[in-house]
Amino acid sequence: MLQVKHLLADKGDRIYTVGPDEPVLAAIRTMADRYVGALLVMRGDELVGIVSERDYARKVILKGRSSSDTPVRDIMTSPVITVNPSDTVDTCMRLCTDSRVRHLPVVEGTRVVGVVSIGDLVKAVISEQGEQIEQLQRYIAG
Repeated sequence: MLQVKHLLADKGDRIYTVGPDEPVLAAIRTMADRYVGALLVMRGDELVGIVSERDYARKVILKGRSSSDTPVRDIMTSPVITVNPSDTVDTCMRLCTDSRVRHLPVVEGTRVVGVVSIGDLVKAVISEQGEQIEQLQRYIAG
């Protein structure tokens, strides 16, 4: 069974962050520059929230707020649902589905060691299923 640590080994452990007091506009710029849909909100080494494009759309645009005047802490999601490196891909898929989130920070002890997205999880499931199909075809073919 694939675990989060296997996904991070393939994709890397790069994380993108923003501070809770930074303006939302800075967070949106970082997301656009890095081609990501969410940023971890960090106060030093402490994970205090997560902010996503969805948060921006629902809590800034639809409410007529200013991106340059609104701090990230006002729109971030907190507390954050996290996983650890030994959690399985299935566990993460279930968490994403049940909690309606698309990004899961990976925390080992108190340290953030990566992030997995729903896209990472779907890619892993498809790959694993493809391997299983190949094995079954080889078995049937003898």
